[in-house]
Amino acid sequence: MVNNTIRVMVEEDKKCVMEMMKVFYASPAVSTNGSEEIFRSDVENCVGECPYIEGYIFQNDKEVQGYAMVSKGFSTEAGKVCVWIEDLYVKSEYRGLGLGGKFFDFLEKKYPGTVIKLEVDKENERAIKLYEKCGYQNLPYFVMRKLV
Repeated sequence: MVNNTIRVMVEEDKKCVMEMMKVFYASPAVSTNGSEEIFRSDVENCVGECPYIEGYIFQNDKEVQGYAMVSKGFSTEAGKVCVWIEDLYVKSEYRGLGLGGKFFDFLEKKYPGTVIKLEVDKENERAIKLYEKCGYQNLPYFVMRKLV
């Protein structure tokens, strides 16, 4: 039997995560393409001392199956800590095995009593079905941003 685990991203994961990020950000699941510079910064901050982001690796006994990145903040709407799932990527050969649901359970245990948010492209129907199955609800507004 194969043992699926979720563990904290470490320095030795950088190359593998960068490769997965390139695949993820080039897919229809993401509306931006990102860049090598952004990917590198994300991974460096996940394995470094940045208090705002955490990186996780999904792995079985044989190999890495995917990764996730989570940022932390505060929701004034809910009056409590908010955890944003920034990236959630599972390699195609491991999709449908329950890794996404396992990650949601992991986060809920790690951050009880918090708000957990994520973004999803409307066209990513498979992901939306998973998120709804796990209790996530569509919010009636959209997100805007400005990079400075």
